[in-house]
Amino acid sequence: MTTSDNIDRAEISRFSAMADTWWDRDGEFKALHDINPVRLAYVRDRSELAGKAVLDVGCGGGLLAEALAASGAQVTGIDMAEASLAVARAHMRASGLTVNYQQSTAENLAHQIPDHFNVVTCMELLEHVPRPASILNACARLVKPGGDVFFATVNRTWLSRLLVIGMSEYVLGIVKKGTHEYRKLVRPDELKRWGMAAGLDFINLSGLRYFPFIGYASLCDDTSMNYMMHFKRIE
Repeated sequence: MTTSDNIDRAEISRFSAMADTWWDRDGEFKALHDINPVRLAYVRDRSELAGKAVLDVGCGGGLLAEALAASGAQVTGIDMAEASLAVARAHMRASGLTVNYQQSTAENLAHQIPDHFNVVTCMELLEHVPRPASILNACARLVKPGGDVFFATVNRTWLSRLLVIGMSEYVLGIVKKGTHEYRKLVRPDELKRWGMAAGLDFINLSGLRYFPFIGYASLCDDTSMNYMMHFKRIE
């Protein structure tokens, strides 16, 4: 398998162009800064992190990877945008934390070191790749038997099309225009099916509520827009 098999070069170029703003809390990635504590809590409440080998797939500038490292995990972060990885490495050096950043796809890493990680996270990536099911297969191979795998993504519904894309990107400008394509969004039933086909046990589905103007985010029962899903690899 080559790194070109499941990447969208236009997406990589888009995120590379925004790389310098990854750690600007009021910049292009403000929404990710706002929801990052909720993403971390979702993982931390469902799996042990201290001293554990954790992989963050599609780590970008390192927002979640650093938070996982600060929680005591031994973190590896992978991404295909080298500009984002450069920003992540620079911020890591300033923070004093340790994260092993690598330019790789999940598929390639799964070929190199299967059954290696206690926890695998993949946040806001599935909607940016040509074949999201391939990511789930790779994550299932990367995690050790009995380990935990976490995803966060956007549901493909009329409400997400209206608010996540239309309102957030084209009216309010909270998210950069073109960040999401409706046809590439993933429904929870699809994600659950792909995970189970890859040998993962479905554990939990939770909605993620976000009010951008006040920067408030929390878990909820409504999965019609953003949501998170927890799997465990069958032992």
